[in-house]
Amino acid sequence: MAELEKTQETLQGADIAQIMSALPHRYPFLLVDRILEMHRGESAIGVKNVTMNEWFFQGHFPGKPVFPGVLIIEALAQTAAAFTVFTENLDTDGKVVFFTTIDKVKFRRPVSPGDQLKLSVRVTQNRGMLWKYDGAALVDDAVAAQASFAAMVVET
Repeated sequence: MAELEKTQETLQGADIAQIMSALPHRYPFLLVDRILEMHRGESAIGVKNVTMNEWFFQGHFPGKPVFPGVLIIEALAQTAAAFTVFTENLDTDGKVVFFTTIDKVKFRRPVSPGDQLKLSVRVTQNRGMLWKYDGAALVDDAVAAQASFAAMVVET
């Protein structure tokens, strides 16, 4: 995994190559383009640039493309997973991170091609390999979606 520059309890952001070293996801299912900032044990902010070239816009919806809400939640989870791998120095060889719960999901506004999703995640609890987060996806500082979710690191 690519090393990230450490500044006290704040880590510098991660580019796509570093994210790909932390996550098993690949095109077309890698939904985080960059992580802007990470605060060890606390929070992170990632980015997903939404373009008309996304595979799902062919059918969701023709003439009125809308980024699927479930994929917004997945983008939040991928941001949380990469952040946790980086800040906790987790060894991901032979392991995958799986959702265990998704709660309090709210969709506030549609996301369309040309939007940039800011993916804000905050750790709310950690017990061993089980992590809980609150997340919000924003476009132009307006909340597009939010959720509380948990994930667990599992041997494959």
